[in-house]
Amino acid sequence: MSGSSVLFDAPGPRARRLSFITSVIAGILILAVAAWAVWELARPRQSGGVTLPGMFDPSRWEAFAQVRFWEIVWGGVVATLTAAAVAAVFALALGVAFSLMRSSQIVWVRVPTAWLLEFLRGMPVLLMMLFILLVASTGAFWAVVIALALYNGTLIGEALRAGLAALPRGQREAALSVGMREFQSKMRVEFPQAFRQMLPIIVAQLVVLLKDTSLGYIVGYHELIRATMNQLSAALGNRYLFSLFALALVLYLAINLSLSWFARWLARRTASGGRKVKTGEADPGTADPTSSIRLAEADADARESGQRGGP
Repeated sequence: MSGSSVLFDAPGPRARRLSFITSVIAGILILAVAAWAVWELARPRQSGGVTLPGMFDPSRWEAFAQVRFWEIVWGGVVATLTAAAVAAVFALALGVAFSLMRSSQIVWVRVPTAWLLEFLRGMPVLLMMLFILLVASTGAFWAVVIALALYNGTLIGEALRAGLAALPRGQREAALSVGMREFQSKMRVEFPQAFRQMLPIIVAQLVVLLKDTSLGYIVGYHELIRATMNQLSAALGNRYLFSLFALALVLYLAINLSLSWFARWLARRTASGGRKVKTGEADPGTADPTSSIRLAEADADARESGQRGGP
């Protein structure tokens, strides 16, 4: 058994050949499905006795040359990013508060917080938006922001609580031994470390928050989906429905992939302690946890041997 395959035996010639054949067949099937989808979208179709051009026909994309078209699209993008940014700020603040209250030693603080978190996690975001809009009459923007902040704040709070629980007990004991109170220990010693460990997970949850802003379409918020698939579709007609769908898809992919890339970059930075790690270079803090101990022992041995060999 090789060192690179610890959990399973290395495949033999027959298994590798079968894997290669299966991969080729799967690739051919995927290409066939993609080709069929492109052909189906490109072919003309009948609607009410009228022959309509295919989805890739230039006549279905003429509206993209209008300035007013892009003004409406840009307004939807700005509205989406604005709601996501405001909700992210409140979600982070609520996550910090929930994590501290959920990990409190006071029973009458910890238990009601646990019940509240379970309720908010089990409630659908769209239902929460509708409840806030109809009961509190906050308007579409604040209904979207408050619902997203409450739901994602609970998940961020649970992530931070897990980060606090994963810290060694010696961190709290050392802080208490120098005279800190329990709350001071959490805020000054434990919480900064837990926040740094959970930061990639928090950023990934914020990506989910941005995607959930599309639910604002249901409550009347003028976000990207409503701007493209509702307002522009009603103004331009069904001829541009597929074009608008493709545009909304590309914009969401561009925004979310950018945030996902930032989350991966942030995970690498936090894992390396802020130092740039070259490709193929092992991080001294994660490659071997005992490396610093062995280096110290080697240095002590060298000094001892030098002293014995001296005059």
